[in-house]
Amino acid sequence: MLLPSSVYRGVCRTVIRALWTSRHTSLHRLLSTCVGVQGGLADADTIFALSSGYGRCGVAVVRVSGPASATALRSMAGHRLPPPRTALLRSITDPHSREVLDRGLVLWFPAPHSFTGEDSVEFHIHGGPAVITAVLQALGSVPGTRPAEAGEFTRRAFQAGKLDLTEVEGLGDLIHAETEAQRRQALRQMSGELGHLYRDWSHKLKRCLAHIEAFIDFSEDELIEDGVLDQADSSICDLQAQIEQHLRDERRGERLRSGVHVVIAGATNAGKSSLLNTLCQRPAAIVSPIAGTTRDIVETAVDIGGFPVLLSDTAGLRDSADLVEQEGVRRARERVQQADLTLLVVDSTCLPSDLQQAAGFLSEHLRSVLPSQEQPVTDVCLLVLNKSDLLPETHRQKLKTELRGVSGLPAVCLMSCQTNEGLKDFLTMLQSSVKTLCGDPLAGAPTLTQARHRAHLQQCVTALSQFQRYRDSDLALAAEGVRLALTSLGRITGRVGAEEILDIIFKDFCIGK
Repeated sequence: MLLPSSVYRGVCRTVIRALWTSRHTSLHRLLSTCVGVQGGLADADTIFALSSGYGRCGVAVVRVSGPASATALRSMAGHRLPPPRTALLRSITDPHSREVLDRGLVLWFPAPHSFTGEDSVEFHIHGGPAVITAVLQALGSVPGTRPAEAGEFTRRAFQAGKLDLTEVEGLGDLIHAETEAQRRQALRQMSGELGHLYRDWSHKLKRCLAHIEAFIDFSEDELIEDGVLDQADSSICDLQAQIEQHLRDERRGERLRSGVHVVIAGATNAGKSSLLNTLCQRPAAIVSPIAGTTRDIVETAVDIGGFPVLLSDTAGLRDSADLVEQEGVRRARERVQQADLTLLVVDSTCLPSDLQQAAGFLSEHLRSVLPSQEQPVTDVCLLVLNKSDLLPETHRQKLKTELRGVSGLPAVCLMSCQTNEGLKDFLTMLQSSVKTLCGDPLAGAPTLTQARHRAHLQQCVTALSQFQRYRDSDLALAAEGVRLALTSLGRITGRVGAEEILDIIFKDFCIGK
């Protein structure tokens, strides 16, 4: 009698499961790949810290987390615990002398419904240094408590499974965000979008690896449906293409996180330092009519339209017998090679009197400053024709017309650092270039934000290439490539082998976070 197909498949699955368990070697390999570091907390101490930052303020928040949190709350703010997640006004007292230290709000977060997944307490107190010190000292006298280390609250949240490593990094970036675009990118990563993308890829790889291992172990028993290996092969090819596309992001997310490196370069006395001072709105660099005043790199961070920019003023590019100036020129050229964007400043009064020769003059000047570029010069440079106030109005208009749309020249802006004429147009042009380099943090798929993400994804692609290479000749070796790829993906979110990178990630957190 023929069995219905659904019953037949069920019987096959039962037999396969039994055989797999008895052989268990491949299952053990697969499970060992999927084991993460998350689980119980290694440290059962109760920790406390000021979470709102030091300095005088209206309200300061002191956070406590761990098994002795309820004891600390009872001993310092009354014997009855407040309702969970409800703020109550209480007198906060020393647990030994019973002296009132302050009156403030207390909140109780029983496990697991807290940031760390542990019992947690918050004291919202007045932000004077004496009040904060007294409350912290009182907490330190409660048995089983100790001051928290940097990033320890977030590390406990990670170990409790409240956050994966990408969300932890997003939280750290949000704390350190200085511009609107950085805030948006960090908030998106902290919400879990990037981690969800990587977990989805990991889930697909686990399925592929399970099918490949099943084919290796049971294909001779004829218990594996036809086409299983082809399906895994197709899925791995698609996934490899997705990861490679994800890597082709031109470092937009990393650039937004760390800041766009913009270098001001050009000949001596072109107005580079004046441009730096104009952009940062303070006298960051010395300005002098003496050629060669700037000899070293002068850096300052600025916010350009919500995007972070690290501006570098450099020594004027010229031949010099002065050894110090030679070193300055060498550093300037080195910084230009490292720049994301170069602002090439030219003294507009030095352009040829025959305006038809201006484009050729600027092209030659570009080649001397940017001798070798992998990207088109139009993508990595802006031409700033400074001192336009010294040109007649008719001359300026003719120059604009002559240089408009010249092939091979980057965008050109006439301006004067002395009168600020043309500054608005230049800032619009600069903001557009910076936005292109960083991208829109809210548009499209989430982007890479960390160098370690890129390194692990590149290792993942290499491992998947191993699968393609050995797929027809040695399936066991090909499966090992998939396993290595899965491990590389897991290291991004902290699901596999993350212990060695935890200290690196958490060391940059502030105390109390």
